[in-house]
Amino acid sequence: MSNNEQQYLDLCRHVLKEGIRKDDRTGTGTISVFGCQMRFDLQEGFPLLTTKRVPFRLIVSELLWFLKGDTNLRYLLEHNNHIWDEWGFQKWVESKEYTGPDMTDFGIRSQQDEEFKKLYEEQLAVYQHKVLTDDGFSQKFGDLGNVYGKQWRSWEGADGEVYDQIQYIIDEIKRNPDSRRLLCNAWSASELKNQQLPPCHYAFQFYVSEGKLSCMFNMRSNDVFLGLPFNIASYALLTHLIAHECGLEVGELIYTGADVHIYSNHIEQVEKQLQREPRPLPQVKLNPEVKSVFDFTMEDIELIGYDPHGPIKAPVAV
Repeated sequence: MSNNEQQYLDLCRHVLKEGIRKDDRTGTGTISVFGCQMRFDLQEGFPLLTTKRVPFRLIVSELLWFLKGDTNLRYLLEHNNHIWDEWGFQKWVESKEYTGPDMTDFGIRSQQDEEFKKLYEEQLAVYQHKVLTDDGFSQKFGDLGNVYGKQWRSWEGADGEVYDQIQYIIDEIKRNPDSRRLLCNAWSASELKNQQLPPCHYAFQFYVSEGKLSCMFNMRSNDVFLGLPFNIASYALLTHLIAHECGLEVGELIYTGADVHIYSNHIEQVEKQLQREPRPLPQVKLNPEVKSVFDFTMEDIELIGYDPHGPIKAPVAV
C-alpha cells in the first residue's frame, strides 16, 4: 500500500469526521475543515490515485494549457478536455447575447431535473461547437479571463512590465538552485474581477536539495473528491517537467490547503472510495528528446503501470 495515497484517504476521513457544515457560493453545501497538509515522496511513484480512476490525459492537457499561457477553452476542447466548460458556459448564458432557454442556477438545477438537464446538455453542446468553430465567439465567450496561464506566463506588474514567472523559476534553478525565491503566484488582487474563476491553487514554490527538486503548492479552497486528485497529479507532473529541464531528480510534493471541503453531494462517493484498497502507483515517462518545459506535447508524456479501481462519478459544483 502506498503511503502517498493513504494520506489522501486519511484526509477524506478527517474531513468527514471533523468537518463542519458550511454553506458555499454554489449553493450545494460542504463539510469543511481549515488548514491541512500532505507530503508525497515522488520517488515512490507518481501520485495518481488508484482507489478510483483519474483521467491522466485531462491533467496533462490542462497543465500544458497553463504552461502555454493560454486562457481560452478552445485548446482544451481540441483535446477533448471538458473540465473547464461549465465556467465558460456560465459566462455565455449570463450574457445579453444568449437567447436560449433560461439557464439560471444551471449547476444545481441540472442535477435535480432530468428535463432541464437535457436542455442544459443541448445548450452546452452548442456552446462547445461555437468555441471550436467561431473565432469571434471563442474570443468573447471561450476566454476565461486572466486565469492561471495568464498569471503564470504573463503577470502584469504595477510597473507596466510583463513577467514570465515560470521562465524565471527555471532560469533561477539553473543559476542559483539555493534561491528561496523560486515562487509563482497566481493570486493578483487587481485581476480577480477579470477571472471567470479566481485561482484555487494560488501559489507554488520550488526547493532544490541534494540534486532533487521539491514543490509546495497552496490552495485557498479545495474540493477534496473531484479537484484535489487533479491538483496533486498536476503539480507532481509540473515538478517532473521542471526537474527534467533542469537536470534534477524529483523530491517531495507538499500540499497545503486552507478551506478543505467535501461537497454534500459527494459524501456517498467518498465513502465508496474509502472502502477500496490502494494499488501500486504508476510511473511517468517523459520524452528525453524534449529539452524545454514549453515544448512538451501530449505525446511526449506517458503514464506507465496505472491499474486503478473504476471511476466514481460526481457532479461538479459551479
